[in-house]
Amino acid sequence: LNLSQSTDSDTLDLHKPYIDNITLVSSSGMPMYREPDLIDVWFDSGAMPFAQLHYPHSPNASEAFKANFPADFIAEGVDQTRGWFYTLHALGVMLFDSVAYRAVISNGLVLDRNGNKMSKRLGNAVDPFETLDTYSADATRWYMMTNAAPWDSLKFDAEGIQEVQRKFFGTLYNTYQFFALYANVDGFCFQEAYIPVAERPEMDKWILSSLHSLVQYVTEKYDDFEPTQAGRAVEYFLDNQLSNWYVRLCRRRFWKGEYEQDKICAYQTLYECLKTISQLIAPISPFFADWLYGNLNSVSGMYDVPSVHLSRFPVADAGCIDNKLENRMKMAQDITTLVLSIRKKVNIKVRQPLQKILIPVLDIEQKADIQSMESIILSELNIKEIEYISGDSSFIRKKIKANFKTLGARLGGLMKQTATAIASFTPEQIMSLERQGNYAIQVNGEEVNIGLQDVEILPDDIPGWSVANNDALTVALDVTISPELYNEGIARELVNRIQKIRKESNLALTDKISVNIQENALIAEAIAQYYDYLCTEILATHIFTVKEVTNGVEVDVYDTMLLISISKNSS
Repeated sequence: LNLSQSTDSDTLDLHKPYIDNITLVSSSGMPMYREPDLIDVWFDSGAMPFAQLHYPHSPNASEAFKANFPADFIAEGVDQTRGWFYTLHALGVMLFDSVAYRAVISNGLVLDRNGNKMSKRLGNAVDPFETLDTYSADATRWYMMTNAAPWDSLKFDAEGIQEVQRKFFGTLYNTYQFFALYANVDGFCFQEAYIPVAERPEMDKWILSSLHSLVQYVTEKYDDFEPTQAGRAVEYFLDNQLSNWYVRLCRRRFWKGEYEQDKICAYQTLYECLKTISQLIAPISPFFADWLYGNLNSVSGMYDVPSVHLSRFPVADAGCIDNKLENRMKMAQDITTLVLSIRKKVNIKVRQPLQKILIPVLDIEQKADIQSMESIILSELNIKEIEYISGDSSFIRKKIKANFKTLGARLGGLMKQTATAIASFTPEQIMSLERQGNYAIQVNGEEVNIGLQDVEILPDDIPGWSVANNDALTVALDVTISPELYNEGIARELVNRIQKIRKESNLALTDKISVNIQENALIAEAIAQYYDYLCTEILATHIFTVKEVTNGVEVDVYDTMLLISISKNSS
């Protein structure tokens, strides 16, 4: 059979017995035939580690074999447990008195979104190449790696990839865009001397501590063949710590003030976070990681390798990690989350300032931790003050009930009596449980240990206040809005609306403007009271209230429609 004359590959069958009709010719002109007799196909697969190197027959194969055997790890489908996984070891032990691999990942099955096995017959199979073309290799890989552990079956749903594109890659892209926008304005390219972490503001110390804790955790998970946990940790850091906390709280540092140490600290800190993330995600999303690394390094020139895949994997700096600082910031985030949940419940926007939150503290240490973060909490929540009360204060009343899900399986017949006993806890008993994390009670002569996970503690609202809690943390928000607070809220709303108009008008960040606002009794007092604040925030030289606004943009401020126009100042 002359293969060069075969033009229809569909009619060429290379399986037995047709392959025996084919004769190949070696470089020396000798005929070559298929070896008709095999020991066993599983023997062939088990011989892979040395057969692929033609060891011990080829020259120099010995060194290559020593460098590659035993393998660090192998990966195959779970159905290979009694096949390839076994024969590799069997031959390795018989021939070399060694295991063939040090670790193995048994890949689970990819199922359809309903948990059924994919098949062409059922019409639920997914074309992988079409998926890659539509959603990209990186988004597909990230989705599959973080959605389920490799050894678990994956319910594949393309909507999950879209979520990854939006929430993870979209957030990372927007964070980079924010950095690049202001870095270009200020000409930051990391040419200044590296500012020691000890000399940076506490917010920078916190995010860098969290970053190095992340590096430490991700490295451990990659080393333990736990890529799912590694990817999820990066997601949490990006979303909850970097983008929605550090960047938002530090936004003003990037666009306000002179190009001095505080601003340079912010740039260097965010640069380091983005660069490190590019390295941490490179094993899972190689293309986006390389794009991000390349953009950063092409300007700074800090690294002499052109690709993230040629850079050294980051190593955690224990000197940067401050667990106490991370715990204090976590408490500030938890308080913020609780108060924001109250605002949402009572339908009061964050831009509306409020006067006070009350926080019952269990001990002096907890109070000191919260006080160290007080300025951040007040700024983030738009609250004027925090008042601390003792944990046993009667001002905030709490009720408690049993968690049948956690206690039921453990207590059996004692469940009903235990639930009754828990419901009758005194405020002192509830506080003791919150402080210690557990509390022992007697039920029918038996000691039952109650943990925080075994109960649900609910605060009662107080007239003029709204209360929320999470485990041992409770906050009460003063929801009364005074006239002064109301006017400040209007001013903040105006800033938000005018900033959007600036953006839609494609004005530069530094452009000064004049503003015309349609006259309205709702806003008159607020503008008069907060005129300087408004001008500073929106970079306005003048704000005029006029009866008619020409070519204005209609905006909604506290359910009142206003016309606003802006114009760029010529000088």
